[in-house]
Amino acid sequence: MNVRVQAEKAENFRKLHHGSRMLLLPNAWDVASARILEECGHPAIATTSAGIAYSLGYPDGQRLSRGEMLEVVGRIARAVRIPVTADLEAGYGTTVREMAETARAAIEAGAIGMNLEDVTGDDESSQVAISLQVEKIRVIRETAASLGVPFVLNARTDIYLMPIGPEPTRFERTVERLRAYHRAGADCLFAPGLYDRDTIAKLVKAVEAPLNILATPACPPLAELEKIGVARISAGSGIMRAAMGAVQRIGNEMLEARSCDTMFAGATPFIELKRMMTRQPS
Repeated sequence: MNVRVQAEKAENFRKLHHGSRMLLLPNAWDVASARILEECGHPAIATTSAGIAYSLGYPDGQRLSRGEMLEVVGRIARAVRIPVTADLEAGYGTTVREMAETARAAIEAGAIGMNLEDVTGDDESSQVAISLQVEKIRVIRETAASLGVPFVLNARTDIYLMPIGPEPTRFERTVERLRAYHRAGADCLFAPGLYDRDTIAKLVKAVEAPLNILATPACPPLAELEKIGVARISAGSGIMRAAMGAVQRIGNEMLEARSCDTMFAGATPFIELKRMMTRQPS
Protein backbone atom coordinates (compact mmCIF):
# COMPACT_ATOMS: atom_id res chain seq x y z
CA MET A 1 0.00 0.00 0.00
CA ASN A 2 1.20 3.51 -0.80
CA VAL A 3 2.55 5.04 2.43
CA ARG A 4 1.06 8.45 1.70
CA VAL A 5 -2.40 6.95 1.16
CA GLN A 6 -2.02 4.77 4.24
CA ALA A 7 -1.01 7.80 6.33
CA GLU A 8 -4.04 9.74 5.09
CA LYS A 9 -6.32 6.84 6.00
CA ALA A 10 -4.77 6.67 9.47
CA GLU A 11 -5.26 10.38 10.05
CA ASN A 12 -8.85 10.23 8.83
CA PHE A 13 -9.50 7.31 11.16
CA ARG A 14 -8.04 9.21 14.11
CA LYS A 15 -10.36 12.14 13.38
CA LEU A 16 -13.38 9.84 13.58
CA HIS A 17 -12.66 9.49 17.32
CA HIS A 18 -13.03 13.22 17.90
CA GLY A 19 -16.16 14.10 15.96
CA SER A 20 -19.57 15.04 17.27
CA ARG A 21 -20.86 11.53 16.58
CA MET A 22 -19.75 8.28 18.20
CA LEU A 23 -17.78 6.03 15.85
CA LEU A 24 -19.75 2.83 15.17
CA LEU A 25 -17.02 0.38 14.24
CA PRO A 26 -18.06 -3.00 12.75
CA ASN A 27 -15.61 -5.92 12.70
CA ALA A 28 -14.98 -8.05 9.61
CA TRP A 29 -13.33 -11.47 9.42
CA ASP A 30 -12.81 -11.91 5.66
CA VAL A 31 -12.93 -9.93 2.43
CA ALA A 32 -16.62 -10.62 1.79
CA SER A 33 -17.74 -9.34 5.20
CA ALA A 34 -15.40 -6.33 4.84
CA ARG A 35 -16.79 -5.34 1.46
CA ILE A 36 -20.37 -5.72 2.64
CA LEU A 37 -19.70 -3.45 5.61
CA GLU A 38 -17.95 -0.93 3.37
CA GLU A 39 -20.93 -0.87 1.00
CA CYS A 40 -23.25 -0.31 3.96
CA GLY A 41 -21.50 3.06 4.24
CA HIS A 42 -19.21 2.59 7.24
CA PRO A 43 -16.30 5.06 7.09
CA ALA A 44 -13.90 2.51 8.62
CA ILE A 45 -13.85 -1.10 9.76
CA ALA A 46 -11.94 -3.24 12.23
CA THR A 47 -11.04 -6.89 12.06
CA THR A 48 -12.11 -9.40 14.70
CA SER A 49 -9.36 -11.68 15.99
CA ALA A 50 -11.91 -14.24 17.17
CA GLY A 51 -13.71 -14.24 13.82
CA ILE A 52 -10.49 -14.71 11.87
CA ALA A 53 -9.27 -17.40 14.26
CA TYR A 54 -12.53 -19.36 14.03
CA SER A 55 -12.60 -19.08 10.24
CA LEU A 56 -9.12 -20.64 10.14
CA GLY A 57 -9.97 -23.41 12.59
CA TYR A 58 -8.40 -22.00 15.76
CA PRO A 59 -9.92 -21.08 19.14
CA ASP A 60 -9.69 -17.42 20.12
CA GLY A 61 -6.81 -16.13 22.21
CA GLN A 62 -3.53 -15.88 20.25
CA ARG A 63 -3.68 -19.50 19.12
CA LEU A 64 -2.76 -18.62 15.54
CA SER A 65 0.47 -16.99 14.47
CA ARG A 66 1.06 -13.32 13.73
CA GLY A 67 1.71 -14.24 10.11
CA GLU A 68 -1.58 -16.09 9.73
CA MET A 69 -3.52 -13.24 11.32
CA LEU A 70 -1.86 -10.56 9.21
CA GLU A 71 -2.32 -12.54 6.02
CA VAL A 72 -6.08 -12.13 6.48
CA VAL A 73 -5.79 -8.53 7.68
CA GLY A 74 -3.75 -7.72 4.58
CA ARG A 75 -6.31 -9.29 2.27
CA ILE A 76 -9.03 -7.21 3.90
CA ALA A 77 -7.02 -3.96 3.84
CA ARG A 78 -6.22 -4.40 0.13
CA ALA A 79 -9.82 -5.19 -0.74
CA VAL A 80 -11.50 -2.06 0.64
CA ARG A 81 -10.97 1.67 0.19
CA ILE A 82 -11.75 2.66 3.78
CA PRO A 83 -9.36 2.50 6.78
CA VAL A 84 -8.85 -0.91 8.39
CA THR A 85 -7.70 -1.26 11.98
CA ALA A 86 -6.54 -4.71 13.11
CA ASP A 87 -7.36 -6.63 16.27
CA LEU A 88 -3.91 -8.05 17.02
CA GLU A 89 -4.71 -9.42 20.48
CA ALA A 90 -1.66 -9.01 22.78
CA GLY A 91 0.69 -8.39 19.87
CA TYR A 92 1.83 -12.00 19.31
CA GLY A 93 4.78 -11.73 21.63
CA THR A 94 5.83 -10.74 25.11
CA THR A 95 8.80 -8.44 24.52
CA VAL A 96 9.17 -4.86 23.36
CA ARG A 97 11.12 -6.07 20.35
CA GLU A 98 8.27 -8.36 19.32
CA MET A 99 5.82 -5.45 19.57
CA ALA A 100 7.99 -3.47 17.15
CA GLU A 101 7.97 -6.42 14.75
CA THR A 102 4.18 -6.73 15.02
CA ALA A 103 3.62 -3.01 14.39
CA ARG A 104 5.90 -3.06 11.36
CA ALA A 105 4.22 -6.17 9.95
CA ALA A 106 0.74 -4.70 10.53
CA ILE A 107 1.62 -1.51 8.69
CA GLU A 108 3.20 -3.48 5.85
CA ALA A 109 -0.04 -5.48 5.62
CA GLY A 110 -1.99 -2.24 5.13
CA ALA A 111 -3.51 -1.71 8.58
CA ILE A 112 -3.75 1.87 9.84
CA GLY A 113 -4.22 0.97 13.51
CA MET A 114 -4.39 -1.91 15.95
CA ASN A 115 -5.80 -3.13 19.24
CA LEU A 116 -3.35 -4.17 21.95
CA GLU A 117 -4.52 -6.22 24.94
CA ASP A 118 -2.78 -6.32 28.32
CA VAL A 119 -3.27 -10.03 29.00
CA THR A 120 -1.38 -12.76 27.17
CA GLY A 121 -3.18 -15.88 28.40
CA ASP A 122 -6.43 -17.27 29.73
CA ASP A 123 -6.33 -16.05 33.33
CA GLU A 124 -5.51 -12.95 35.33
CA SER A 125 -1.99 -14.13 36.10
CA SER A 126 -1.11 -13.32 32.48
CA GLN A 127 -1.84 -9.61 32.83
CA VAL A 128 1.19 -7.63 31.74
CA ALA A 129 2.78 -5.27 34.27
CA ILE A 130 1.85 -1.64 33.61
CA SER A 131 5.49 -0.63 33.13
CA LEU A 132 6.05 -3.25 30.43
CA GLN A 133 2.75 -2.49 28.68
CA VAL A 134 3.69 1.18 28.59
CA GLU A 135 7.01 0.30 26.94
CA LYS A 136 5.20 -1.85 24.39
CA ILE A 137 2.90 1.03 23.50
CA ARG A 138 5.82 3.44 23.18
CA VAL A 139 7.75 1.18 20.83
CA ILE A 140 4.67 0.65 18.65
CA ARG A 141 4.33 4.43 18.38
CA GLU A 142 8.02 4.84 17.55
CA THR A 143 7.98 2.07 14.96
CA ALA A 144 4.93 3.51 13.21
CA ALA A 145 6.46 7.01 13.21
CA SER A 146 9.63 5.66 11.62
CA LEU A 147 7.50 4.22 8.80
CA GLY A 148 5.61 7.47 8.25
CA VAL A 149 2.19 6.20 9.31
CA PRO A 150 0.29 7.91 12.19
CA PHE A 151 -0.84 4.51 13.46
CA VAL A 152 -3.99 4.60 15.63
CA LEU A 153 -3.39 2.48 18.72
CA ASN A 154 -6.38 1.26 20.74
CA ALA A 155 -5.02 0.11 24.12
CA ARG A 156 -7.20 -2.40 25.93
CA THR A 157 -7.41 -3.61 29.50
CA ASP A 158 -9.32 -6.76 30.41
CA ILE A 159 -9.85 -5.97 34.10
CA TYR A 160 -13.65 -5.98 33.67
CA LEU A 161 -13.88 -8.56 30.89
CA MET A 162 -11.86 -11.36 32.47
CA PRO A 163 -12.47 -10.13 35.28
CA ILE A 164 -9.24 -9.43 37.16
CA GLY A 165 -8.85 -8.78 40.87
CA PRO A 166 -11.29 -7.66 43.57
CA GLU A 167 -14.48 -6.04 42.29
CA PRO A 168 -14.28 -2.95 44.55
CA THR A 169 -10.94 -1.90 43.03
CA ARG A 170 -11.62 -2.65 39.37
CA PHE A 171 -12.60 0.89 38.43
CA GLU A 172 -9.51 2.47 40.01
CA ARG A 173 -7.20 -0.13 38.47
CA THR A 174 -8.82 0.35 35.07
CA VAL A 175 -8.35 4.11 35.28
CA GLU A 176 -4.72 3.69 36.38
CA ARG A 177 -3.91 1.46 33.44
CA LEU A 178 -5.80 3.39 30.79
CA ARG A 179 -4.32 6.71 31.86
CA ALA A 180 -0.84 5.20 31.71
CA TYR A 181 -1.52 3.77 28.25
CA HIS A 182 -2.75 7.15 27.01
CA ARG A 183 0.33 8.94 28.37
CA ALA A 184 2.50 6.36 26.58
CA GLY A 185 0.87 7.21 23.26
CA ALA A 186 -2.37 5.24 22.89
CA ASP A 187 -4.94 7.16 20.86
CA CYS A 188 -8.02 5.33 22.13
CA LEU A 189 -8.68 3.32 25.30
CA PHE A 190 -10.71 0.11 25.37
CA ALA A 191 -12.53 -1.35 28.39
CA PRO A 192 -14.48 -4.42 27.20
CA GLY A 193 -16.70 -6.09 29.77
CA LEU A 194 -17.90 -2.77 31.20
CA TYR A 195 -21.68 -2.42 30.81
CA ASP A 196 -22.99 -0.21 33.61
CA ARG A 197 -24.07 3.19 32.31
CA ASP A 198 -22.92 5.21 35.33
CA THR A 199 -19.55 3.46 35.52
CA ILE A 200 -18.96 4.05 31.81
CA ALA A 201 -19.81 7.73 32.26
CA LYS A 202 -17.36 7.98 35.17
CA LEU A 203 -14.66 6.30 33.09
CA VAL A 204 -15.17 8.69 30.16
CA LYS A 205 -14.44 11.60 32.51
CA ALA A 206 -11.62 9.87 34.37
CA VAL A 207 -9.47 8.88 31.41
CA GLU A 208 -9.87 12.16 29.49
CA ALA A 209 -9.27 10.40 26.17
CA PRO A 210 -11.42 8.65 23.54
CA LEU A 211 -13.06 5.62 25.15
CA ASN A 212 -14.03 2.44 23.27
CA ILE A 213 -16.82 0.19 24.59
CA LEU A 214 -17.71 -3.28 23.31
CA ALA A 215 -21.30 -3.69 22.11
CA THR A 216 -23.16 -6.40 24.03
CA PRO A 217 -26.80 -7.09 24.94
CA ALA A 218 -26.03 -5.76 28.45
CA CYS A 219 -24.81 -2.36 27.20
CA PRO A 220 -26.94 0.78 27.35
CA PRO A 221 -28.49 1.84 24.02
CA LEU A 222 -26.01 3.31 21.55
CA ALA A 223 -27.70 6.71 21.72
CA GLU A 224 -27.13 6.74 25.48
CA LEU A 225 -23.47 5.77 25.11
CA GLU A 226 -23.02 8.60 22.61
CA LYS A 227 -24.74 11.04 24.97
CA ILE A 228 -22.37 10.26 27.86
CA GLY A 229 -19.31 10.76 25.68
CA VAL A 230 -18.20 7.32 24.50
CA ALA A 231 -16.06 7.89 21.38
CA ARG A 232 -16.18 4.45 19.79
CA ILE A 233 -18.33 1.34 19.97
CA SER A 234 -16.97 -1.93 18.60
CA ALA A 235 -18.98 -4.92 17.40
CA GLY A 236 -16.15 -7.32 18.30
CA SER A 237 -17.02 -10.85 17.19
CA GLY A 238 -20.74 -10.03 17.31
CA ILE A 239 -21.41 -9.73 13.57
CA MET A 240 -19.47 -12.91 12.86
CA ARG A 241 -21.40 -14.78 15.57
CA ALA A 242 -24.68 -13.47 14.16
CA ALA A 243 -23.68 -14.88 10.77
CA MET A 244 -22.73 -18.20 12.38
CA GLY A 245 -26.10 -18.21 14.13
CA ALA A 246 -27.75 -18.02 10.71
CA VAL A 247 -25.65 -20.99 9.56
CA GLN A 248 -26.70 -22.91 12.66
CA ARG A 249 -30.41 -22.14 12.20
CA ILE A 250 -30.34 -23.08 8.52
CA GLY A 251 -28.48 -26.30 9.21
CA ASN A 252 -30.96 -27.34 11.87
CA GLU A 253 -33.95 -26.40 9.71
CA MET A 254 -32.70 -28.52 6.81
CA LEU A 255 -32.48 -31.60 9.05
CA GLU A 256 -35.43 -31.06 11.37
CA ALA A 257 -38.02 -29.40 9.11
CA ARG A 258 -36.78 -30.70 5.75
CA SER A 259 -36.91 -27.09 4.61
CA CYS A 260 -34.59 -24.40 3.20
CA ASP A 261 -36.94 -21.46 3.82
CA THR A 262 -34.65 -19.75 6.35
CA MET A 263 -31.75 -19.88 3.91
CA PHE A 264 -33.54 -17.54 1.51
CA ALA A 265 -34.83 -15.08 4.12
CA GLY A 266 -32.57 -12.05 4.15
CA ALA A 267 -29.79 -13.67 2.12
CA THR A 268 -27.51 -11.31 0.18
CA PRO A 269 -28.28 -11.90 -3.50
CA PHE A 270 -25.69 -13.95 -5.37
CA ILE A 271 -25.30 -11.25 -8.02
CA GLU A 272 -24.55 -8.64 -5.35
CA LEU A 273 -21.75 -10.70 -3.81
CA LYS A 274 -20.33 -11.45 -7.24
CA ARG A 275 -20.30 -7.72 -8.05
CA MET A 276 -18.53 -6.92 -4.77
CA MET A 277 -15.88 -9.55 -5.37
CA THR A 278 -15.37 -8.48 -8.99
CA ARG A 279 -14.77 -4.85 -8.01
CA GLN A 280 -11.17 -3.76 -8.36
CA PRO A 281 -9.41 -3.38 -4.99
CA SER A 282 -8.20 0.01 -3.78
